[in-house]
Amino acid sequence: MRKLTTALLAGLVLTAGASAALAADKTEISVARFFGACEADYGSVTDVTKANGECGIITALINKFNAESTTTVVKPEIVEWPGYDQLTARIRSGEPPVISVMHEAVISDYSSRGLLEPLDEDFAKAGVDVNDMTDAARQGVTKDGKIYAMPFDTHTWLWHINMNLFKEAGLVDEAGKPILPKNTDELFAQAEQFKEKTGKPYFISTLANETAFYTRTFDTLLYQQNVDFFADPNKVDFSSPEAKGALQLLADIYSKDLTTKNQDYAASVSSFAAGDGGVFICGTWLIDTYDQESKKDGPLANGYAVTAFPQIYPGSPRVWADGHSWVLLKQDLSDAQRASAVEFMKFLWDNNFEWARTGHLPVRKSIIDSAEFKGLPHRDDIASLAVNGTALPSAVKRQFSIQEIEGEEVGSAMRGDKSVEEALTDAETRINELLANAK
Repeated sequence: MRKLTTALLAGLVLTAGASAALAADKTEISVARFFGACEADYGSVTDVTKANGECGIITALINKFNAESTTTVVKPEIVEWPGYDQLTARIRSGEPPVISVMHEAVISDYSSRGLLEPLDEDFAKAGVDVNDMTDAARQGVTKDGKIYAMPFDTHTWLWHINMNLFKEAGLVDEAGKPILPKNTDELFAQAEQFKEKTGKPYFISTLANETAFYTRTFDTLLYQQNVDFFADPNKVDFSSPEAKGALQLLADIYSKDLTTKNQDYAASVSSFAAGDGGVFICGTWLIDTYDQESKKDGPLANGYAVTAFPQIYPGSPRVWADGHSWVLLKQDLSDAQRASAVEFMKFLWDNNFEWARTGHLPVRKSIIDSAEFKGLPHRDDIASLAVNGTALPSAVKRQFSIQEIEGEEVGSAMRGDKSVEEALTDAETRINELLANAK
């Protein structure tokens, strides 16, 4: 027995040693990402089909990659959204992550400073067919003729709708579809009707502690009116009557109590699920989350719909859009580290359909045209977004900073802290000063 025990222990030691050696043979790369933390629910999930929502799916994807790769271990680093101040600080300290998630609107800020690695040759060697990228995705990651990121999605602004409350308000047609406003007069009439019938605000909005709602909604209203507010990529122009009308519309929605107030992102996401309002103006990334919620008992039970942002101004169905992508930070990497980084990016490319289950639009033409993708819930309702999603011109620098300034000023007018004219003038002045000093 003692000999058997000794032999077993020796075997275990050898097995453990072999496992340690195998792990030691793998190249570790750090990957900075936002999308939240959900280790309690998905920390050990490697079957991506069992994951839901942004956090769940990205966590399961990384788990799956680590379980399958024989050469690489990804060490995820979860950062708060959007994370660029932290990323910039790490770059300055000389300790950036190997890979970082990055909005396409931000790429030029980093690529123009030589902080990102161009990836054209890496993708060609890895078998990433850049011709399979959608036009929006390829344009989003291409700066000065070079590809600087692996596109991950195209995300846009839309309406999430509580159909149970819409029925209560009498805003559902004979086909069971939501009755949507076709102009500003209809918007206010329906919002007042909804409030009278349900006792709740028509809109749920993220108005506290971030500026995204203000910028994305305002830009969408300008796009609908064909306002080319960045005709000159070095100068913004918010002086048009259309811009004043759009901002006044948002201010009227607020002053007439047709929206929730003082809710941050987490509160507004929960508020819609709790049935506190009829329409949540937010993005594609919540489609899967709310579709799952509609399958449970609760305010959204069998009563969730989603639609592209209704066109309430004549002109264009265009809507604000951006995209998530993955960049390789310029630093002193070994050949093995670079190869591992490209291996992980190729894995994400190969699994783009799984990420698209969140509600985001895929970045591959072969997926967006597939029956598999079209068979996902609500995709017919948002198919137009693949064509109508609109980003700022790629030549515009400092886009994320611009969006922050614009959002601050739009928010000040919507809440009544400034007049519409004063807010637009201040937004113009601040943004153009920023661009004048941009390098």
